[in-house]
Amino acid sequence: MAINKIALVGAGYMGGGIAQIFAIAGHPVTLADADAETARRNLDRLISEARDWQARGLFQPGAAALVEQNLSAAESIEAAVADADYIQEAVSEKPEVKDQVFRRIEAAARPDAIIASNTSTLPIGGLAKSLTKADRFLGVHFSNPAPFIPGVEVILHEGTDESLVPQVEELVQSTGKLTARLKDSPGFVLNRLQYALLKEAISIVDDGVASAEDVDIITRTTFGFRLPFFGPFAIADMAGLDIYRDCFRTFEEHYGERFATPEGLKKLVEAGHLGTKSGGGFVIPAGDTTDLITYRNTAYARLQQLLNELGQAPGVK
Repeated sequence: MAINKIALVGAGYMGGGIAQIFAIAGHPVTLADADAETARRNLDRLISEARDWQARGLFQPGAAALVEQNLSAAESIEAAVADADYIQEAVSEKPEVKDQVFRRIEAAARPDAIIASNTSTLPIGGLAKSLTKADRFLGVHFSNPAPFIPGVEVILHEGTDESLVPQVEELVQSTGKLTARLKDSPGFVLNRLQYALLKEAISIVDDGVASAEDVDIITRTTFGFRLPFFGPFAIADMAGLDIYRDCFRTFEEHYGERFATPEGLKKLVEAGHLGTKSGGGFVIPAGDTTDLITYRNTAYARLQQLLNELGQAPGVK
């Protein structure tokens, strides 16, 4: 089945942004919300936003016209999903609310429709229990603001029909996004990492090591500066996995089990995989890194130039 017609259930800031990017990619998208008036109000907002963002150069020329052309508002959830190939849920992060919405969707949708949740933390397998036929259900998690964040998590629960996944990935990629296919786990990847970072940041402040403002400065101007270009595995590979192992020993000595050396890191180092300098690492093979270093230095310099151009974020110390 080729995915074309899309229903977006939950047309607020998150869901509306998802609707915009599908519309810009050329798909007819029908919005549904708590009632018809809320759906129409959000439709007007999304069209106005698209015009503003195009005028400011945040959307490509012609994008606003596509949003206006391809978005429509339905009188109800049932009307929105009745003829949809793909249904994206983006209602509040409350299991009881999602349960009611999924039951309404399934009762009105075609049997061959694909249903996806934009939940950011709730296990997909748990949400699947709201459906009598959950093999066509999966997680498709966009990040806020959806029009401008490129990564999307695609999450399969145990009962997901895997033959559907390439179609969903192709649909998401048609909007210019990058997809990562994941197994079901509370918080998936994005929020497990994000919340782990926040937890440690709060602990640093609670321990009196630094203020919240200084933690934010260090985060965004040191390792956070690398993250638009390299993930944690690539960063570790370039630094040297043996160095990371030695640093973990120090952390474990002072902070205990929560900073114990991960088994995956130990095994790589013991096998002689030290990163780019010897044996390869998690994601980068060993070898000549001249081009990689040139790219890295250019990327960091260009990012700093952009930050200098944009200036400090309003209201952020």
